[in-house]
Amino acid sequence: MLNQIPTEVYLIVSTLGAFLMGLLAMFVRSKAAKKPASVKKIILPPFFMSTGALMFIFPFFRVAPLQILEALGVGILFSTVLIWTSKFEVRDGDIYLKQSKAFVFILFGLLLVRVIAKVVLSSSIDIGELGGMFWILAFGMLWPWRISMLWQYKKLESKNKSAVPI
Repeated sequence: MLNQIPTEVYLIVSTLGAFLMGLLAMFVRSKAAKKPASVKKIILPPFFMSTGALMFIFPFFRVAPLQILEALGVGILFSTVLIWTSKFEVRDGDIYLKQSKAFVFILFGLLLVRVIAKVVLSSSIDIGELGGMFWILAFGMLWPWRISMLWQYKKLESKNKSAVPI
């Protein structure tokens, strides 16, 4: 059934979906910057995203071991940019994620790279495999970024607690 849908349709739909997800990420991030951060807010998104691994139940989305390593490697590489732009600050005794003007450009830059890669790779890799690879890439990008954020948060939290007079 999925094999009957033209590759171009997948490309257009997934590109629009990625663009909408990018807009959603910017919206969520700008709202989150107005509220104090917490461990829960940092670690839950990767767990929610992990449910996407259920896609690999279907053979259409399965990828070869080498493709898994490639996608993870690129995801980890991309995560360094997100780690670089994610910093926390203490305001009124609470820890907040600093708003970064570069984040918007980086997010859309990563989106552009993803779209170009998808267009180029779709001629040599099945669209289902490509979808699986991009999920692995996103997962490989999200985990290191969130672990880094958690580490920064905990470091600032312990520093903030020791600075509070008793």
